[in-house]
Amino acid sequence: EGWEDIEDFGETHLDFLKQYGDFENGIPVHDTIARVVSCISPAKFHECFINLMRDCHSSDDKDVIAIDGKTLRHSSDKSHRRGAIHVISAFSTMHSLVIGQIKTDKKSNEITAIPELINMLDIKGKIITTDAMGCQKDIAEKI
Repeated sequence: EGWEDIEDFGETHLDFLKQYGDFENGIPVHDTIARVVSCISPAKFHECFINLMRDCHSSDDKDVIAIDGKTLRHSSDKSHRRGAIHVISAFSTMHSLVIGQIKTDKKSNEITAIPELINMLDIKGKIITTDAMGCQKDIAEKI
């Protein structure tokens, strides 16, 4: 749930992790992990994640992908006049994994975000489900 837990995971699974890198000095402490992660560009990380998901999930696996928007609970901050965070996610039912996600400014922006999310994914051969918000003519044609 936090940086200490990531450090604990690393210590517990050090033998496994050694096949992916040099841990001559052991697992970095949680403060170092936090500093390194804070240097990663969220946009670049998102791009790498989408490419990884695209590579890991072939277009012929007959997966069902559920696309839905959610408002993250407790994400608003009225003292800083910041509204709640809304995200559109694509969930692979076969792999029980979110394979793509886009943050939107407002819930009403789902209609414009869904096509953008679909463009990121390889949906050939897959079944796509969505709620009423995603049942727009342009979105249906894209699917």
